[in-house]
Amino acid sequence: MCLAVPFKLLEVSPDHREGTVAMGHSTLAVGLDLVPEVKPGDYVLVHAGMAIEVLQEVEARETLAAFREYAHLPGLLAPEAE
Repeated sequence: MCLAVPFKLLEVSPDHREGTVAMGHSTLAVGLDLVPEVKPGDYVLVHAGMAIEVLQEVEARETLAAFREYAHLPGLLAPEAE
C-alpha cells in the first residue's frame, strides 16, 4: 500500500524546485515541481519524495489525526511487524 502524508513546508530553494518539510521533529527534502504555487508555511501532501498537492491546514491536521487513530487499530500491521 502507498500513502501520501501531509507535511508542513518549512523552506523553499531559490529555484523553487526543492523544499524542506517537517512533521514533528523530522525533516525531509522533497521535490516541488508539481506544486509551483506552494510557499513556506503551507501544508503539502508528500508521496515518493514529491509534494503532490497543497492542503488546507485543517485538512492536513484531520488526515494526520486519522493516521494516528488507524495506527492503534489491532491487526493493522502484518503479524511479523506487531
